[in-house]
Amino acid sequence: MIFVNDNLSIDENELEYRYIRAAGPGGQNVNKVSTAVQLRFDVAASSLPQSVKERLLKIAAGRINKDGILLIHARQYRTQEQNRFDAEERLVEIIKQALIKPTQRKKTRPSITAKARRVADKKHRGEVKRLRNYNPDEWE
Repeated sequence: MIFVNDNLSIDENELEYRYIRAAGPGGQNVNKVSTAVQLRFDVAASSLPQSVKERLLKIAAGRINKDGILLIHARQYRTQEQNRFDAEERLVEIIKQALIKPTQRKKTRPSITAKARRVADKKHRGEVKRLRNYNPDEWE
């Protein structure tokens, strides 16, 4: 079991790990050993609440393939165990973000004084622009 918070946990059977060779520096070890981890998590088939699933699909849209599977690649460390732990931690962080319910926006209107101030500013700006025009007939 992977614990997200006190009320929510993920069964390890819902996660699928694939071990692949990592790219980049690391010398001969990188070419020989499959230390990078690809964590696959099927969001639709998971035991998460429906509201969390919907927010997770929005938050991690770039990491979800067309089949609805969340992919996390971990290749920072030199061992499979560390990369696996890193991938699990990153999954938990994404799910924690999805657990936060967005606050509802309250519709507001500008006050009467704010409207009056806006109109006064517009009139003042228009007067400044009008004074920039040079019209000899007005100045005589």
